[in-house]
Amino acid sequence: MRYRIKICGVTTPEQARAAAEAGADAVGLVFHPASRRCVGAEQAAGIAAALPPLVSAVGLFVDPDPRRVEEVLDVVPLDCLQFHGNEEAADCTRFGRPYLKAVAMAGDADPRRAMDAHPQARGFLLDSHGGGRTGGTGHRFDWSRIPPDLPRPWLLAGGLDPESVQAALNVTCPWGVDVSSGVESAPGIKEPERMRAFVRAVRRNEVTLNE
Repeated sequence: MRYRIKICGVTTPEQARAAAEAGADAVGLVFHPASRRCVGAEQAAGIAAALPPLVSAVGLFVDPDPRRVEEVLDVVPLDCLQFHGNEEAADCTRFGRPYLKAVAMAGDADPRRAMDAHPQARGFLLDSHGGGRTGGTGHRFDWSRIPPDLPRPWLLAGGLDPESVQAALNVTCPWGVDVSSGVESAPGIKEPERMRAFVRAVRRNEVTLNE
């Protein structure tokens, strides 16, 4: 068992390199204007260019105008798209890229319904957003709301940090984890030591799980 790790809300090439060096499998680039971690297309292109091979760049959008997504894809070599709004399957598949669909677990969403509604999604992100929030808040949701034995790959997000992630993994058993504010010194400022500590905590849990 190996958990996949995504560090979201990266805003500089230096942060991207530090995330990769810490052991992240992917970094998230936020293109939602309301987010304090939002980056422009040119800025994101520089961040993506700083990533080493086999570390993925994921672009996060919230109910975007399709033209905006196309403009970003013209400039930024994104490996995967992540949709955090009320997008339907056709809204997500129209760009011909693999995608993740976020599920707002702070609301009344059922991830099984989302999985049925998005048969072509590569995976799902169970996050604490909801009620107008779009993630990166540092809040966690009630993990007991996650149905057992979900049939598709999913990542846990919302309120994770180096201190809490092992307990989260023990309780929820996801395919991977997504962290943003939990490895920051300020919104949009990823702290290298916090990223390293987060990855170390996840990997320690893997050792225990595989014994």
